Amino acid sequence: MVESTPVFSKEKKPFYNELYEQAQALIDPALPLHSNLSNIASLIYFALNDAPQNRNVNWAGFYLTENDQLYLGPFQGRIACTVIKFGKGVCGTAAKDQKSQLVPNVHEFPGHIACDSKTESEIVVPLIVNGTTHGVLDLDCLDLNGFDQEDLEGFERIAGLLLPLFQ
Repeated sequence: MVESTPVFSKEKKPFYNELYEQAQALIDPALPLHSNLSNIASLIYFALNDAPQNRNVNWAGFYLTENDQLYLGPFQGRIACTVIKFGKGVCGTAAKDQKSQLVPNVHEFPGHIACDSKTESEIVVPLIVNGTTHGVLDLDCLDLNGFDQEDLEGFERIAGLLLPLFQ
């Protein structure tokens, strides 16, 4: 059952298992894509920012592909860039290379696009079905080294739940 205010563990491994279960329960293939992505963005944003995680995540959401560009999709957080070309910035690089990006310090990432100048670290997971990038899951943090490999693996797993929605 989906809880409107789920309680999550502080340790990362159980946290990501619980987040995965909540995301799985929220996804409804009968609903439009934007409805599913909106709820997943909200779930991720508040799960990371609320106790016991208390992470300084300032953005969690999606960019969706159209004509080799990423367009702003459902998200939670500060105002965002609306169009990102494939190969540009962290999101565009993940989309073009079809490879997740774990960036401990965005200021050291070549060509980083500062949609929010306060962002210090970022994770981007491409949403790929049958060799085609349909979009990306993007998370921004106000802290340097705000994400690690365990976070990346947790979000890659959650992104995997979304792939059937793009088929």
